[in-house]
Amino acid sequence: MPWQNQGGGGPWGGGSGGGGPGPWGRGPGGGSGPQPPNIEELLRRGQDRMRAILPGGMGSMRGLILIALIAVAVWLFSGIYRVQPEQQGIVLRFGQYVRDAAPGLNYHWPSPIETVLTPSVTRENRLEIGYRSGAEGRSPISPRDLQAESLMLTGDENIVDINFTVFWRIKDAREFLFDVRDPEALVKVAAESAMREVIGKTPIQQALTEGRDKIQVDTQALLQRLLDSYRAGVEIRRVQLLAVDPPAQVVDAFNDVQRARADRERLSNEAEAYRNDVIPRARGDAQRLIQEAQAYRAEVTNRAEGDAKRFLAIYQAYLANKDVTAQRMYLETMEQVLKNTSKVILDRNETSQGVVPYLPLPELKPKTPAPEAKP
Repeated sequence: MPWQNQGGGGPWGGGSGGGGPGPWGRGPGGGSGPQPPNIEELLRRGQDRMRAILPGGMGSMRGLILIALIAVAVWLFSGIYRVQPEQQGIVLRFGQYVRDAAPGLNYHWPSPIETVLTPSVTRENRLEIGYRSGAEGRSPISPRDLQAESLMLTGDENIVDINFTVFWRIKDAREFLFDVRDPEALVKVAAESAMREVIGKTPIQQALTEGRDKIQVDTQALLQRLLDSYRAGVEIRRVQLLAVDPPAQVVDAFNDVQRARADRERLSNEAEAYRNDVIPRARGDAQRLIQEAQAYRAEVTNRAEGDAKRFLAIYQAYLANKDVTAQRMYLETMEQVLKNTSKVILDRNETSQGVVPYLPLPELKPKTPAPEAKP
């Protein structure tokens, strides 16, 4: 062999006299270093061990049977496999579904008789529609393709730009693997179709403001029904709207319209507030006037009825005794007339002697003293 020279020469041996230095040979001083591995010796030892195991030689019938048994044992042991807790095992026999495999260590007939598929059934998958975050390492998509996904027609014939995310997981691994060809593409197409149907029944103002939650719920329910009808074996966990905006080409005009609508709403609210302030006050004033008029009517009516009753009572008394009643009425009338006037009595009887025929009655009243000033 080229790496072992019996005569002592070679790349690692000494020279002809054994004194030539080499990387692992003895140096000129006679010291010994590490020797290279002898590959022929290693091969020879391996052959000796095989002969000990197979006394008849490798080519004997016994040796061939033993080798075949070892190969069969290795082939049989290759059928042991493990299913992780988050996975579901699907065993196939010649490509046809046979059974499910529970998590843990399991066994199936080795390939090519049986094979096993272990899809993850607990992992939540994320599908982006109308945008790409770039976190999943997907190939870049042109803005035109993204607009084809995100631009949708609303129920009042307006266009909105919608970006949303669908979260899904495998519900039935057998249906997921065998009933559809490309499950993720199916989920994407079905999600886009469901969103377009829901948006097509929703006005743009509702989609931009308070209708987002309803859109998410309706889209999730419709998408789940579609996938169940396709036997896709997929469960939709949730649909999340990220952006609902007008298209970029008309966003300025749309903002102007929104501001005009906001002004209209503000003016309408102010007018409504003024109306709510004026009308109740006018109604209150009208009610007050009505009540005052009713009170005045009742007062006048009652006074008239009282005067009428008093006149009738006086008239009845007058019929019973005319002279006394007339005298009393005369005195009462004169009392009312002369109550607040200054009265002077003149005696027309001139026969009286020594009496002045003049009597000023107001001067005869005792004058009340003025109150003393308090210190």
